[in-house]
Amino acid sequence: MAAELYPASINTNLPNSNGAAVSAARKKSIIQVTQTVTVPTTTATQQNINNNIETTSWQSTHPTLRERNALMFNNEHMADVHFIVGSPGESQKVPAHKYVLAVGSSVFGAMFYGDLAEGESEIHIPDVEPAAFLIMLNFSYGCSIEIVVHQCLSGPSLLLGKKSILQVLELGYKKKHCFAVVRVYFRYMYSDEIELEADTVLATLYAAKKYIVPALAKACVTFLETSLEAKNACVLLSQSRLFEEPELTQRCWEVIDAQAELALCSEGFCEIDLQTLEIILRRETLNTREAVVFRAVLEWAVAECRRQGLAATSRNKRAVLGKALYLVRLPTMTLEEFADGAAQSDVLTLEETHDIFLWYTAANKPKLEFPLAQRAGLTPQRCHRFQSSAYRSNQWRYRGRCDSIQFAVDKRIFIAGLGLYGSSGGKAEYSVKIELKRQGATLAQNLTKFVSDGSSSTFSVWFEHPVQVEQDTFYTVSAVLDGNELSYFGQEGMTEVQCGKVTFQYQCSSDSTNGTGVQGGQIPELVFYA
Repeated sequence: MAAELYPASINTNLPNSNGAAVSAARKKSIIQVTQTVTVPTTTATQQNINNNIETTSWQSTHPTLRERNALMFNNEHMADVHFIVGSPGESQKVPAHKYVLAVGSSVFGAMFYGDLAEGESEIHIPDVEPAAFLIMLNFSYGCSIEIVVHQCLSGPSLLLGKKSILQVLELGYKKKHCFAVVRVYFRYMYSDEIELEADTVLATLYAAKKYIVPALAKACVTFLETSLEAKNACVLLSQSRLFEEPELTQRCWEVIDAQAELALCSEGFCEIDLQTLEIILRRETLNTREAVVFRAVLEWAVAECRRQGLAATSRNKRAVLGKALYLVRLPTMTLEEFADGAAQSDVLTLEETHDIFLWYTAANKPKLEFPLAQRAGLTPQRCHRFQSSAYRSNQWRYRGRCDSIQFAVDKRIFIAGLGLYGSSGGKAEYSVKIELKRQGATLAQNLTKFVSDGSSSTFSVWFEHPVQVEQDTFYTVSAVLDGNELSYFGQEGMTEVQCGKVTFQYQCSSDSTNGTGVQGGQIPELVFYA
């Protein structure tokens, strides 16, 4: 420490992180206490330290406590502790202030002011990403949370989760994002601002859990829930279990169950750990065919062989699967699916293949080690929007015109298909193109056929895969039918319908050119999972 005299006519400056020296020309008659800070050779860390506090009387130019505190974020001025964050050889030195950290985290409170506080000036944290650490720090000096998403949530960056969080913390990922995670963590501790990115959110969640900062952890989980979709659901399921986040786990299961084929065929599925694989294979409500499950399991086995440095031979694939192979319900496939798929995969032994064929065909069925019961899957729900139906001699006619309606829900659901009216004059076949759009963008469409029996019942047509629909947003469903016969149509339509725990709201669509609206017309039912 040094006390020096400076002129009264010159205002004091807040020193930046590169040192506390003030030019000799300014030294005259006012006392300023400075602390010499030894700074290593400039690295990426030092380049990111706050060096912008150069203005005179900085306190007066930042009127709020939050602004003044935020100015201290990642700044050497008044820093009384330094964190050496990251693994040896790749660590970053981060300046901080004990009081700020202690009021933001009970872990830091105990570390610096508890009965066993050691008063060390440098704290080594090898297991937390520097970028995540800085996210958390920025919270402690403010009082609001703002999540800034810097890139597309559905982009491939979230697939950093292809590796478990422990792998993420250990592998090359941290070389690229190490400082960014600490920066976000510290920013949160100092200013309550959260700037989450898909590349760093998982490591930030790890840091928030480690240092017991629940508000930051909740923001990370919300970010992950917002980005959740079929292609990353299995990966996030694995990580939600690791982080013990039951709400995120439940959301992952909702997506995996309803969009099972998309989830199991994703790249992310091939990157989950063996325990998560077994948990998924035990799932009773997977809404897909067992042939799809078996193909996904083989792809996972190939990826696991690669991770273990093994050739992807039949023997090795069976070895890495272990007992997980016997969680696939092979006997629930059709005979044709088994013959064309699993029987020719070379993963099963000749005895297993022989016994399963006998199980399909013989009266005296052999005992199998594979589960025999079909998965329950999901039961589709139907929201019917008309109170009655009718037919007339000149309605409802189809000549390639569009029937369309808009809807919104108060809870997240998965639209699986539509229920449509059929012929009022006996059995008839219709070709139909169905489509689901949001703000003009097509989310799903399918060209198919259905046969009606002349009754006023509805007939289901399905999208190729269920489509996730978010709450409080209007979507447009359309159907373009082609058929010679007139059909039934709905009457006394309702603008709001309660279906189970989901409330649907309907409004007319400008896409409708065949007369369908809220009060009457086609598309009497939405078929969905919830």
